[in-house]
Amino acid sequence: MRYENGEKVTVDDVAYGIKRSFYRRAFPNGPAYSNECFLDGDRYRGPYASGTSYPGIVIEGNTLTLKMAKPFQDMPYWAAWPAIGPIPERGSDPATYGRHPLATGPYRFADYTPGKSLTLVRNEYWDPDTDPGRHAYPDRYEFTFDVPVGRIDATILGDSAQAATTLSMTSVSADDYRRVAELNQLAFGSSRCTFFLLPDYRKITDVRVRQAIGYALPYRDLAPLYGTFGVTVSPGTSILPPDFPGRQDYNPLETTPGHTDVSMARALLREAGWSPGEFELSFLHMKSASHVIPEVADGLEAAGFTVTPFPTTSDEDFFEVLSDPNAPVNARLSGWCPDWPSGSDWFPPVFQSDGVGNFAFFAEPEIDAEIERILGLPVEQQATAWGALDRLIMTKYYPVIVTGHPGVAMPHGSRIGGMNADDVYSAPTWKDLHIIP
Repeated sequence: MRYENGEKVTVDDVAYGIKRSFYRRAFPNGPAYSNECFLDGDRYRGPYASGTSYPGIVIEGNTLTLKMAKPFQDMPYWAAWPAIGPIPERGSDPATYGRHPLATGPYRFADYTPGKSLTLVRNEYWDPDTDPGRHAYPDRYEFTFDVPVGRIDATILGDSAQAATTLSMTSVSADDYRRVAELNQLAFGSSRCTFFLLPDYRKITDVRVRQAIGYALPYRDLAPLYGTFGVTVSPGTSILPPDFPGRQDYNPLETTPGHTDVSMARALLREAGWSPGEFELSFLHMKSASHVIPEVADGLEAAGFTVTPFPTTSDEDFFEVLSDPNAPVNARLSGWCPDWPSGSDWFPPVFQSDGVGNFAFFAEPEIDAEIERILGLPVEQQATAWGALDRLIMTKYYPVIVTGHPGVAMPHGSRIGGMNADDVYSAPTWKDLHIIP
């Protein structure tokens, strides 16, 4: 294999790329499996902070051996991520490398303006014989970011010469859904994500109050944050999304999924000792969600809560406040999308007491111990065990309210072929895309 500049990829480049993945300061939003699972990952901080000497990677000829700190049954998934991909030591400064990463695949960066546009052209050094999993059908890709959904739909519906070879990674709007569907120019797919309202487990300690929120929440009013209810958003009951390995079909509440039951919510609040209007619910949400929050607040107040929405000044600030345990809120609107279809990327980060995505600050020794037990099981036994843990968490503790599972309905032009939805990434299957003559 060669990089786009013609230089050969070496085993040292692979080792360096893996070492680089430990550097959480430069890559705070990336998955942290290297730090959590690899030998000395709790101490080694990558080549920029700790140097290149790392005992967890051993090279002998062209054989690279990784040493782990604990069993990591999903290592094959992690090995397929770019974080384990080759990067040459020279020119890999985190501040600049992301603007033009060296390609080993069929396309390379030609022009990139962060937040605005990206153009990919063919990589002349890519050899399809070394990469049978991918294809290179179009001559080039031209991406434009942050285009309003309505404008994308209007372009594709206009069916101009440019529109015919245009596609979107964003689902069609509810207003245009029927028109685009009639043209048979939609790629449908599910998602590995689940969206939640996360009560702060330290502040809302009574499970009856958390259940009351679950009964009171106006799910249809929240749906526009994720898509179109009944089309690209489905109601949910379990943590794991539909069709996820090991998922069990159950309902922790005595109501139809996605249905609001104000009377049940009021009854639970009374049972927990709260009169109407006494319990204040202050929940964090993105600024961009403000258009649906008034209806959500009205629905919760109808069930006996006093509601104080807490928007952040920008969507960027949201992620900082989301993980702040001292934020002046007792609930947070968020969600989780696993990196691969395994419960190991759901429960340890989201429901273990020290999980990086545990924004409900949920902590129960029983659940921590069960997570560790399941992680040590043979991989073929894990899916069933994760599904059982899902049911246990939601029926015994109900620490999160599932607001829905998103899907995709991505529009594309009339000359786009091979447009299917990748159900892991909720994105087009890029390797199959082509232009119909």
